[in-house]
Amino acid sequence: MLHFTTLSHWMVALRDRLLGVQPAMVSLSRPPLSQLARLPVDALPKPVRDCPEAMKHLALLGDLDWEHFPERPTNRAWPGPTPAPRAPFVAAYLVKLEEHLRTFEKLREFLVNHPALVWVLGFPLAPADVQPWGFDAARSVPSRKQLGRVLRELDNAALQFLLAASVQCIADALPPDIDFGDIIALDTKHIIAWVKENNLKTFVRNRYDKAQRPKGDPDCRLGCKRKENSAPSAQDGDESRSAPDATPTTAGTPASETLPPLSKGEYYWGYASGVVVTKIEELAEVVLADLTQPFDQSDQSYFLPLMQRTENNLGRKPRFGALDKAYDAFYVYEYFHLAGGFAAVPWADRDAHRKTFSPEGLPLCEAGLPMPLKSTFWQKSNCLVPHEVGRYICPLVAQTGSATACPVNHPHAAKKGCITSLPTSPGNRVRHELDRQSQAFKRIYNQRSACERINSQALDLGIERPHLRNGRSIANINTLIYVLINLRALRRIRERLLQREAAHMLNV
Repeated sequence: MLHFTTLSHWMVALRDRLLGVQPAMVSLSRPPLSQLARLPVDALPKPVRDCPEAMKHLALLGDLDWEHFPERPTNRAWPGPTPAPRAPFVAAYLVKLEEHLRTFEKLREFLVNHPALVWVLGFPLAPADVQPWGFDAARSVPSRKQLGRVLRELDNAALQFLLAASVQCIADALPPDIDFGDIIALDTKHIIAWVKENNLKTFVRNRYDKAQRPKGDPDCRLGCKRKENSAPSAQDGDESRSAPDATPTTAGTPASETLPPLSKGEYYWGYASGVVVTKIEELAEVVLADLTQPFDQSDQSYFLPLMQRTENNLGRKPRFGALDKAYDAFYVYEYFHLAGGFAAVPWADRDAHRKTFSPEGLPLCEAGLPMPLKSTFWQKSNCLVPHEVGRYICPLVAQTGSATACPVNHPHAAKKGCITSLPTSPGNRVRHELDRQSQAFKRIYNQRSACERINSQALDLGIERPHLRNGRSIANINTLIYVLINLRALRRIRERLLQREAAHMLNV
């Protein structure tokens, strides 16, 4: 295809020379992509205006701040002080995602077949007199290996800059009466590594040995995607277990013969991508931050880094959060409590462990008496966030030295009375006392569906099974997927706001 395209360009140039027609040449130097997008259409070269793909991607990518894209430093001894700009590569990767091009070879063919798009993206151009464009597209587009190498070596911080720029573009496009980013949802999406260990049709010795890392992708880790810890209930469709008081009509059967075996889980080698999403009512869902880690990291390990990136991109803390029960931890509640809101997280512990507190913040025992604080210590091991823990004792033991007069005759009364250890963080009290049946809780928790819609869009862009074999490339392409999702959301927001304005003018 590449040779036919070059030949067609040469034949067009030869025809123009024979007919005395001046070829449509373009300037080899041009401003950044964002400046091109701000130019009037008539100011663009005619070959660019005549190329639908060039105009399409110019409108899609032009809102990002390409003028301040963090390029590589120039004070390097090797491979030289003037590295090739990385912004055109990143823009080309976004084109690859938008056009659903699976490989870098397909991306290169697409760019060579659209020289106007090569000019718009900003790649350094190789001059050529025989080309009607004034440059050779085949020599201007990087090779397949270079496209892959740049993605592998690119610092993810540069792509986080583009994600933050996309969030700022959306914030600028919204009316001032919309409280953008006040309610967020957080979730993770599994990513299956491109290794033979994930192919069950291929024989692999010790497939699930976490110490035996795949040679195809040494950065990936073994993790569990889904795990069931209990047998299916009657709600799952087996109505024979829904009426325990009914008189049986047949002889009893061992449970091992009637219940399906418990699922051990789905294990994969790979990664997980965590995202923070906010929903703009009747407009779109927007990605505020992302983080990609190996698959063996816990869900809770995503929370603090993602919230820090969310603060940086929003310029403030979100007040409300919708998360699943994997994030039922005191520091999650504390974060949103200090921001002036609350975290809508289901209770993940046993109901017997739920505490009530006195107005002074002391936990109440089963007799309803406030338990005084005896001592504190710092929990630094077996926890994600080091925190202070308070040890609370029986109030009768604190006053009289004995708990034999316990009003409810607790089994521990004959010993040293009840003792409980709780984090002293205010988020711990919020966790126990949060009303999870209130309408406010349900309204916030329903925002979690925004993560599902974002994950569905990312799945369509190929996030679940990337044809990449290292952690940095996968983290970079994930961030670019979310940048593209935001750019598409920005386009929908502008269209729907125009429709609202037009409908309002008709009603007036």
